[in-house]
Amino acid sequence: MRPVLVLLHRWFGLAAAIFLFIAGATGAVISWDHELDAWLNPQLFDARSAGDAGAQMFGVDLARQVERADPRVRVGYVLTAVEPGHTSLLQVEGRIDPATGKPFELGFNQIALDPVTGREQGRRLWGEIGLNRENLLPFLYKLHYTMHIPEGWGIELGVWLMGIIAVVWVADCLIALWLSFPNWRSWRKSFAFRWRQGGHKLNFDLHRSGAVWVWLLLLLLAVTSVSMNLNRQVMRPLVEALSTLTPSAFDSRQQRPPERPIEAQVSREQVMALARAEARRRGWTLPAGGVFYSSAFGLYGVGFFEAGNDHGDGGLGNNWLYFDGKDGSAAGASIPGTGSAGDIFLQAQFPLHSGRIIGMPGRIMISVMGALVAMLSVTGLLIWLRKRRARAVAARTPRASGNADMSSQSLG
Repeated sequence: MRPVLVLLHRWFGLAAAIFLFIAGATGAVISWDHELDAWLNPQLFDARSAGDAGAQMFGVDLARQVERADPRVRVGYVLTAVEPGHTSLLQVEGRIDPATGKPFELGFNQIALDPVTGREQGRRLWGEIGLNRENLLPFLYKLHYTMHIPEGWGIELGVWLMGIIAVVWVADCLIALWLSFPNWRSWRKSFAFRWRQGGHKLNFDLHRSGAVWVWLLLLLLAVTSVSMNLNRQVMRPLVEALSTLTPSAFDSRQQRPPERPIEAQVSREQVMALARAEARRRGWTLPAGGVFYSSAFGLYGVGFFEAGNDHGDGGLGNNWLYFDGKDGSAAGASIPGTGSAGDIFLQAQFPLHSGRIIGMPGRIMISVMGALVAMLSVTGLLIWLRKRRARAVAARTPRASGNADMSSQSLG
């Protein structure tokens, strides 16, 4: 049994090593993507006006302003208010070009506006391949979970690939734990580091013992990685086999292709009014912090959070209400911490993966874990290379000995 597991661990590790190294290294950085992005690109995040929150234009008004200024643009997501001194960063997409029947190629999907003056401060195409200041953090973020592998045959090939790597990682975590404890008499060795001996012995300990000390966190990252990339294909069916899941607002709707968007018949202002009324009925006290419209599903979503907490730091995230884009009818809600055990498990996947479930300490922990994943990938590869060289030397030694024996016999 053990030789088979050793073989599986070796080949699983080799197959995933480069991908896990990149995912770990980028994960250590993108735990701080918003802070680093703002530091690199102040024109996109720091408002040039000195106005306070009370002087800000309402986010819905900013969205209307952008769409009036450029009829090619549809605003997909806008915050209703931002922290004082910050820009309002709108997510946008191209409307359908009547000449081609396809969405306009805008060349950007984010626009930064000063919320006090309404003036544009910058725009960019989030996720574009590039290492310049504006593209660096989005490039690393997308590299983390897609390797920037483009779609093909209607499939997100990069997302699928990294999802499969995550499945392999889960299996390898279980195999590695078994191999790390060959017997109960020597279990302490699996937690020790031979710092003074250095060399290949320390490299081996960094790989084995380093993984043992943080094994639960590694397994957590591996499982949540499967959820991030293969939620509907793998994780959701597995959870559904054990627990009843509440359908989301998107589950009953078929996604439209980009060239066949569903145009909203209800305005953002009307949806915001409906959302606030429903929030009061439910007894929610947080303000409506942002609104999006998904033209692919014909759905509005309104999130409830204070300005600056749109990423949902701490806990399972923010509350959302959904409305039909045609008639404004209620289409569902997402309330973290409610529902079945399976619902809560799935709600926890991104907060766990990002560390945001426990706020700043969690983000620090995930950043350190990303560096450790990269380290384990390198040390595992070094172990394999050393053993490969040793096997090659061993394979040559018998032949050399045999040739020497034949020579001595012929001389005799």
